[in-house]
Amino acid sequence: MDFEFDAQTNEMREMIGEFARNKLAGPGVFDPCEFRRRWRLAGEQGALGTVVPGEYGGLGKGAVTAAAIMEALGHGCTDTGFVFSLGAHVFACLTPIVEFGTEEQKRHWLPPLCSGERIAAHGITEPEAGSDTLSMRTRAERRGDVYVLNGEKSFTTNSPVADVFVVQAVTRPGGGCFGLTTFVVEAGTPGLTVGRRYEKVGLRGSPTADLRFDDCEVPASRTLGPEGGGFGIFRTSMAWERTCLFALYLGVMRRVLETSIAYAGERRQFGAAIGDFQAVSHRIVDMALRLEAARLMLYRAAWGLDRGSTDEVSPALAKLAVSEAAVRAGLDAVQIQGGLGILNGEAETALRDALPARIFSGTNEIQKNNIARALGLGGTTRPRSHPSRRGEKWK
Repeated sequence: MDFEFDAQTNEMREMIGEFARNKLAGPGVFDPCEFRRRWRLAGEQGALGTVVPGEYGGLGKGAVTAAAIMEALGHGCTDTGFVFSLGAHVFACLTPIVEFGTEEQKRHWLPPLCSGERIAAHGITEPEAGSDTLSMRTRAERRGDVYVLNGEKSFTTNSPVADVFVVQAVTRPGGGCFGLTTFVVEAGTPGLTVGRRYEKVGLRGSPTADLRFDDCEVPASRTLGPEGGGFGIFRTSMAWERTCLFALYLGVMRRVLETSIAYAGERRQFGAAIGDFQAVSHRIVDMALRLEAARLMLYRAAWGLDRGSTDEVSPALAKLAVSEAAVRAGLDAVQIQGGLGILNGEAETALRDALPARIFSGTNEIQKNNIARALGLGGTTRPRSHPSRRGEKWK
């Protein structure tokens, strides 16, 4: 077991962290022009092409390095919503194209998506199909050389500014896991409408809106993977998202921990620094404990992805650990700062930005259901194999 990054990854982390601190700070309110300006800077820095092979304009790195870069972005950039948008672009949109796209599709889409010239959005969630993906109602009917899409998508990250949409639709009603197909749809395609941008409690720097498809014709050549292969593509992208995207919260938690330690050493009450009080110091120790535990679980999941693991439990555990730790870190930071913690600032922002982490990429309750089934609980499903610390498997 090696817990150290290689020299190149460490160098990239430091470079990306410094870049994020100096170049990616948000304006405080969402501005599409400013968003795209920073997006291009991130592309020029290589942050959008971490997992894309070099021949298509990316860095060609694996999950561990990609997670390390996301952690550096989360630590350096105080606009967590913007970093979240970067992660959604990379892991929910580019990764499926890398894994399942044809050579022609890769050469057409990946270079501009890596460079920051184009922004991608992933359309999966629907008003009646959030956690229950197989109940989606968006339909894609084959008519000659095109598919005609009809339906709605909700909570689509990046959609107000997106140039490309990776969309899941039903091509075989009642087909279950084999009834979904993935499409790449360009913005401006007739029949595709993007709704108004949501105002959210957290991740405000990440633009989100609904999509609507009304007899939207998509060339059959824009199908990603085979017809009926959409569910497998979705599961693959979610494994990457639940692992690598959530590394941004490790960076946020590390930043909040550092500022909490500094504040506890400076703030004085009753003639002493509040960090001298056990109630405060123990709270900070708990913040550090949760961060380190979540970090180990996430990088273990990333390590598995790099080795071609199909284990779905490790990403689910990592998502659970990181999201819950991020919420607790925000609460702790607010409590440590007292009255200042409920004013506009890093502590309350960290808490607001952490709350959605329990919802997106599959709610934490759904993750627990999936893990329970893997353990042989909650139904008749046999346990899936999951590597233990000793290299054995659950039976």
